Amino acid sequence: MRRLLYILLDGVGDRPHPDLRGKTPLEAAHTPNMDKLACMGISGLVYPVGKGIAPESDIAVFHMLGYEFSESGYMGRGIVEAVGAGLDFKNGDLALRANFATIDEGFNIIDRRAGRNLADEEGKELAKAVKEGVSIEGVEIEVVHTVAHRAVVKFRTEGGLSANISNTDPAYQRVGGMGVVKTSGKMVVQEARPLDNDPRSIKAARIINEFTKKVYEILKDHPVNKRRREEGKPPANILLMRDAGNLLPDIPTMEEKYGIKFAIIADMPVELGIGRITGMKAYKSKAIDDYEDKVNLVKKAFKENDAVYVHIKGPDEPGHDGNALLKTEVIEEIDKRFFAPLLENVWDSQLLIVISADHATPCTLKAHSDDPVPVLYSASWLRNDGTGRLTESGGARGEVGTIKGVEVLSKATTILKGL
Repeated sequence: MRRLLYILLDGVGDRPHPDLRGKTPLEAAHTPNMDKLACMGISGLVYPVGKGIAPESDIAVFHMLGYEFSESGYMGRGIVEAVGAGLDFKNGDLALRANFATIDEGFNIIDRRAGRNLADEEGKELAKAVKEGVSIEGVEIEVVHTVAHRAVVKFRTEGGLSANISNTDPAYQRVGGMGVVKTSGKMVVQEARPLDNDPRSIKAARIINEFTKKVYEILKDHPVNKRRREEGKPPANILLMRDAGNLLPDIPTMEEKYGIKFAIIADMPVELGIGRITGMKAYKSKAIDDYEDKVNLVKKAFKENDAVYVHIKGPDEPGHDGNALLKTEVIEEIDKRFFAPLLENVWDSQLLIVISADHATPCTLKAHSDDPVPVLYSASWLRNDGTGRLTESGGARGEVGTIKGVEVLSKATTILKGL
């Protein structure tokens, strides 16, 4: 029986970079194992969500899995991360994604990610301090640290809350339920605003603003931040919040959608949350960069599933940091430590491998962009279209052409059937 392995390399898409002699990281990287797969496949380009949209990872992954949401119909990333973090969520609760960040006394943002060096132990200690130290009458508050500077915040009140409020994080604007990157604007903590006249929206905005001020008072002189200042690190003294959600989605599972049983291998709460919401059995590797363990989990997952989706985080962060050389090295590391053992231990004549990205994270932008990303369909029964590498330029010449994210897996299932 034919099987499907679907791999998304987080943020791997990019633009030509001067440090790489005008090449993209994918073009500059030495990737003999991905090249081997490309020589057995057909390529194309994908707009993960749509032309002109620089998506956040959550909505991009949903679309790349075949779930198309209108602007007003998306649940919000807060819910996805809350589910991924294992929080008890009920309709009417309000969940938001949060960053521990660095601000000054005027609430001007110095660093949205607190230097990108917040240890998990520090994040857990700060989240505990907020949960235990911040109280708002009539409101149950949950704060969970997830990974590095990331956290999830959930509020529960009698009568419920609306998610139709603006973000306090100025780097993202709310478009319907989606978070979309803002390309300009003053970097200062925003006040949450109700986006309609619903009393639950007004109440939600008030709670968020009161919570934000109290968080700063709790964290500004916290022992963790005193130590960080002494070590020359920026304090993590605020929580920037965005992507509010208050209703779980009513959507079909991946098995219902495609007629095959799916598993997911992922590390981050957002991807794990997506897996749980779409009914995939979730596997988590020992570490984000333990690529060999991910291969072992692929083998394990195929014992009970027809299809396995693997989300590999590696390339995204060097893109956000603007480090094209490091992004190239990460791609080479993934080729060596994930794709090499994959070809040796998992690949066979019945396996279709699809490789793409959830979005582009160009090093020149240090942010997600609306650029299309390459996609590769590789199997022993496919005739190669002449594009021997997984690259942006190769995808532009490929037989697949340019498609939408919601079409990627539909095409994969058609290939599986040999149509």
